[in-house]
Amino acid sequence: MKSAYFLSALAVLALATSIASAYDPSPLQDFCVATNDPDNALFVNGKFCKDPKLVTAEDFFTSGLNIPGNTDNKVGSNVTAVNVDRIAGLNTLGISLVRIDYAPYGINPPHTHPRGTEILVVVEGTLYVGFVTSNQQDGSNKLFTKVLNKGDVFVFPIGLIHFQFNTGDTPAVAFAGLSSQNFGVITIANAVFGSTPPINPDVLTKAFQVDKNVIDYLQKQFWVDNN
Repeated sequence: MKSAYFLSALAVLALATSIASAYDPSPLQDFCVATNDPDNALFVNGKFCKDPKLVTAEDFFTSGLNIPGNTDNKVGSNVTAVNVDRIAGLNTLGISLVRIDYAPYGINPPHTHPRGTEILVVVEGTLYVGFVTSNQQDGSNKLFTKVLNKGDVFVFPIGLIHFQFNTGDTPAVAFAGLSSQNFGVITIANAVFGSTPPINPDVLTKAFQVDKNVIDYLQKQFWVDNN
């Protein structure tokens, strides 16, 4: 009898394990539309794998992160990404790295990473950083902020709106790791007011509860991509 119970428990455990492991892979791009025509199959969820016999050390290497990014733009920041497009060996490994340079009082404006959590360390300067939660049950969105100095570390959870602002009159530098080979970036202002084609102004006027002239003005601005 004990043997029967043991076998039953083992069978249930095996079934549970089978179900738990049977899930769709996490997306590595914004979308991947299915096609039955292989001639039109341009992308996969990630990258095609190189023949292991042809792999070299160069597939796992890049350089240049010692070089500051150009922060001469309206937001005063520059993000240099090291993702699967720069190091092919990152494919399937679920990790990326970025260097972020900030001009004095420069900002990495509010944005999200739809496919990655970010952990950031300051190596030069002082940054005011923060993220906003998703909508809470009471309808609020809680803001978490911190002032970071050299050597300080902060985490931005996956998908949440976050930012970094250089509060000093000297340049600042940070490095960040992200939990995806292709973490994606959605800069909020760029996406809402600078999309192609533009979002109908009536939609934005109602959503932001402002005069339509304000929306017209914002949609006519040149929205900087600092990536």
